[in-house]
Amino acid sequence: MTYDPTGHLLLTPVDREAPVRVQRLRQLGMGEWPDPAFDEFARKLAEVTEAPFSMVNFIDENQQFFAGLHTPNGAHTGSDLAAASGGVSRIMARDHGYCPHVVVRRKALVLEDVCDYPRFAGNPVVDEIGIRSYLGAPLIDRTGIALGMICVVDTEPRPWGRAGLETIKSMAAELVEQIHRREDGRI
Repeated sequence: MTYDPTGHLLLTPVDREAPVRVQRLRQLGMGEWPDPAFDEFARKLAEVTEAPFSMVNFIDENQQFFAGLHTPNGAHTGSDLAAASGGVSRIMARDHGYCPHVVVRRKALVLEDVCDYPRFAGNPVVDEIGIRSYLGAPLIDRTGIALGMICVVDTEPRPWGRAGLETIKSMAAELVEQIHRREDGRI
């Protein structure tokens, strides 16, 4: 566990791989702007998991960027978390949410009710956005770098179970293959 100088548990893990990740994402031409293929993948992910929100998320040293995003009403913007339009932002602070844990741990994360976990219950997304459940898996490419992750969230607790875990891992592998095909020029 990581602690700040005052001895408190930090909610966001230290990410030593971020500079290498950013370099690899730039090489792939990803992680800086919305991508219609990733939006479509997020839509499919929401459909498969029956979740209202889904994302293809890339993280740099300071923020998270949802290159793929699906919301119930389809509204999303490019900036502020609490978008004036009522949509969901494609940009989120690095210390908001659970995706940084997935990238640093390099393992899927299942939170059926975030309030059951003291470390996660205090995250700003609980009060600001109303997130109550989370399911995410890392996107680890052929170079071994965790490029980002895919995730689904709900405003209600969800019994994701083993089936949800297997689904999110399978969908992450599918997207990594799509990224590799894109890199190889096969898409």
